[in-house]
Amino acid sequence: MATTVVLTRDPARQAIVLSGYGLVLAILFVVLRAPDVSMSQTGVGTVVVPLIVMLAIHAIRRHHTREADDGEDR
Repeated sequence: MATTVVLTRDPARQAIVLSGYGLVLAILFVVLRAPDVSMSQTGVGTVVVPLIVMLAIHAIRRHHTREADDGEDR
């Protein structure tokens, strides 16, 4: 599944696939009887990291759009 994350080209889709990968890891940790690690993985790997990536993508796209608009005004 990590290979799928790496091979995904679009950064927004990559963040979604990363979230799925985090969920699979959390389930694997439950199967391996590590519930504390599973809870951490669910919170960080499934929710927080993909959310930060999506927010960064949004900010970069907004910055590029604003920069392009400023260039047209000149």
